[in-house]
Amino acid sequence: MLSLVLWLVQLLLALLFAGVGFVKIFQGYARVRENLRWPEDFSPATVKLIGVLEVLGAAGLVIPEATGMVPVLTPIAASALTVLMALAVLVHVRRGERNRIALGVILMMLSLVVALGRFGVFG
Repeated sequence: MLSLVLWLVQLLLALLFAGVGFVKIFQGYARVRENLRWPEDFSPATVKLIGVLEVLGAAGLVIPEATGMVPVLTPIAASALTVLMALAVLVHVRRGERNRIALGVILMMLSLVVALGRFGVFG
């Protein structure tokens, strides 16, 4: 049962992170900045790098565990996404964007659950 729940959370997170990551990579910087507003504090290269990290994290949530090849990469990817989301929450707090904090915290906590679950903390 735990494995099924972890898989569902992993797939949900992978779809979300891949989606927002590809937007940051392939949409123009001005468009991303217009839609999200926080990128105005970062260079275009940094926003693209964040997108690349999100896409790599999404792949890392699914591929290693699904293929059985170096499955320890799945909780490592989840841990990295946890840190990335903690930093995102800090950016939103600093910018006073209270309406964006909750989603960041939720994604951070779900990533943490996957990391702990795949590291075997839950048994």
